[in-house]
Amino acid sequence: MSVTVEAIEKRDGRRERAVASRARILEAMVDLIQAGEVQPSAEAVAIRAGVGVRTVFRLFNDVEGLHRGLQHVMDERLAPIYDEPIRGTLAERLDQLVARRAVVFEKLARPKAFADANRSRSPSLTAGHQAFVARQRELLLRHLDGVAPVDGDLLEALDLALSFDVWRRLREDQGLSVTDAQRVVAAMARAVLTTMAG
Repeated sequence: MSVTVEAIEKRDGRRERAVASRARILEAMVDLIQAGEVQPSAEAVAIRAGVGVRTVFRLFNDVEGLHRGLQHVMDERLAPIYDEPIRGTLAERLDQLVARRAVVFEKLARPKAFADANRSRSPSLTAGHQAFVARQRELLLRHLDGVAPVDGDLLEALDLALSFDVWRRLREDQGLSVTDAQRVVAAMARAVLTTMAG
């Protein structure tokens, strides 16, 4: 049985539309989570994405695929910040790192809360969390490369001081503004370096 060119084009067109719909759904879901929706409904996602609710439900049936897709969207949005050049003295690099983390952590706060709430039931979200922690560590090492030989307890203390968990505590539990939290994190990082390297 031969397949016509028209049939192939029709099938390819459906596939392209499905990929585009999936991308719009994932973008819409991330936008809703960032806007404060803890668990966005399929209806809200459909309206925001401009697709039918049934299309959203088809994606929601693949929960692990959905989680992987959400992480991919966030990775794409944050990549330009992660890829910014690193330069200057140790103090300048620390300030750059703290400023960049402030931007990343603010953009990530609500999606990360969503991911953390669902992580125990999702291998994809667990792997995403581990990758996020590893990426923050790698970025710390990149900022210190060539200006400060940091390892052992000093590295662990710096990694903690600059972590998302510390940022979330300052912003949510202690109620600090972004500017104040950034100043406190920078002071902690400098204090760790001064105390442990001295």
